[in-house]
Amino acid sequence: MTASAFDIAILGAGPVGRVLALMLARVAPDPSRIALLAGSVPAAAPAAPSTAGPPAAGSPAAGSPAAGSPAATIPAATIPAATSPAATIPAADPRVLAMNHGSRVLLESLLAWPDRSADIRNIHVSQRGRLGRTVIQNTDFNVPQLGSVVAYAGLHAKLDERVAACGVTVLSGPAAQVERQDADGVRIAQGDNTLLCRVAVQSDGAGATDLRRDYGQHAVLTTAHATLPRRGWAWERFTAEGPLALLPHPQTPDAYSVVWCSAPERANELAAMDNAAFSAALTQAFGDRLGRLSSQSPRHVFPLALAARRAQVQGRVVAIGNAAQTLHPVAGQGLNLGLRDAARLAQTLAGWLAQPESSPTARLTEFAQARQVDRFITAGLTDLMPRVFATGLAPVEHACGLALLGMDLASPLRAPLAQHLLQGFRA
Repeated sequence: MTASAFDIAILGAGPVGRVLALMLARVAPDPSRIALLAGSVPAAAPAAPSTAGPPAAGSPAAGSPAAGSPAATIPAATIPAATSPAATIPAADPRVLAMNHGSRVLLESLLAWPDRSADIRNIHVSQRGRLGRTVIQNTDFNVPQLGSVVAYAGLHAKLDERVAACGVTVLSGPAAQVERQDADGVRIAQGDNTLLCRVAVQSDGAGATDLRRDYGQHAVLTTAHATLPRRGWAWERFTAEGPLALLPHPQTPDAYSVVWCSAPERANELAAMDNAAFSAALTQAFGDRLGRLSSQSPRHVFPLALAARRAQVQGRVVAIGNAAQTLHPVAGQGLNLGLRDAARLAQTLAGWLAQPESSPTARLTEFAQARQVDRFITAGLTDLMPRVFATGLAPVEHACGLALLGMDLASPLRAPLAQHLLQGFRA
């Protein structure tokens, strides 16, 4: 390969791919030599219901139910990209995203923060039927919020607006694939079209299969309203079957996005219940901290598994975000980890873009090494928590309860966990 149409090609235009494009455009001498390969969005009706996503619904601006009405909500940070509802029109996508403080700072620096969000100032972690709980607060770190929840549609619109103005080349079409690479570059196919690039970045959610763990859990996703809502609070409650999370909804003050992990049979049973029975079961599992919980929204189920690549870099091809690792939804770390991938890669390639004829190998190796610790800690944390809290062994679960109690009583004990939830590990 002796010629290259682009210096960098980004395969996949989800939040991680778009953020990478924006960051590279800031440091590239010629942003047009960065290609963002985005899949075409069908102009047809909303996607049919499936275990990956609900029928299209969203904000009033998107032509969905009026403000205050329950909308089908799927936390996008919890959904592996490979199973996301690809046929859903972005403006009508009902999902929400849990963004930590570090991700918000990054997006604000790119002028890509959505207009509407729900702040998380307190995170309450507890264990049903066992001793111990801990509360992580924004005042522990002197930050305005620990994180925020945003609508996927709102974030997509902001990123789309910023990408359109940054000068990168956006190529819509079928899903792109790496055909081959050699010492000089990478050949990529997008439908009938072929392009050459010096570095290819996979951010399309496919290919993370080196390491895999099936948790024996499915997640039930929906929206619920509370009779005693608490502004600025997010909840992670560990049950015998798996974690149950409630995140404040960015559109409606008394609504919460629900991620309820349980055994597959139980998840299917919950999904099949009528609204009254499901609401009662949800209130019983969560407790009375928010009063009664009522859900009138569609419920959707998808299986949970860890899938990760051992190596993020193979030659001139780099994997980031869900293309590198798909995590258990506990603590909502998947997208935040992917954004840290993007930020570090942009930082690493900034100097190389000034001389793209030179080999990027050393810089890509540097990137992979720099991301190892964060990936290991984050994947390990989200892998361990849902398993250790659901062993069914009383001594283990009591020990977990004591650990939560200890973290609550002594801030130095909870600081490492809180710091990682806040911004992850940064080398």
